Amino acid sequence: MDYGKYLYQLNKKLHEAKKHQKNIVVKEVKFRPNTDEHDYEFKKNHIIRFLKQGDKVKATVFFRGREIVHQSIGRALLDRLVEELAEIGAVEARPKMEGPNPIAIFSPKPAGTASTKPKKVHETKDT
Repeated sequence: MDYGKYLYQLNKKLHEAKKHQKNIVVKEVKFRPNTDEHDYEFKKNHIIRFLKQGDKVKATVFFRGREIVHQSIGRALLDRLVEELAEIGAVEARPKMEGPNPIAIFSPKPAGTASTKPKKVHETKDT
């Protein structure tokens, strides 16, 4: 067997496999504990756009200085975000502390599971 031909075919198979790979991109959106309502909605809309594009999103609450004392505000902010994005994206990592900052990771929901509600069946009585 020709070793050069073997290496060529092996390289060709690897190159073909790379064509079908999907590159996963993680976008990060940073919040502050005193983020205003309009800014929160603006950033939430960015997260929705990223999820619809098929990217994962890492939401971080960033504390500066003495703000670290109010970690409950950051946790509440992420919990609210999880509730509001439940229809669009699945929570891959629940809100947790990564160092001094709480984070949550969202991934896009698969195409088939986008808010499918069970249909109501009407029963009729025979009297």
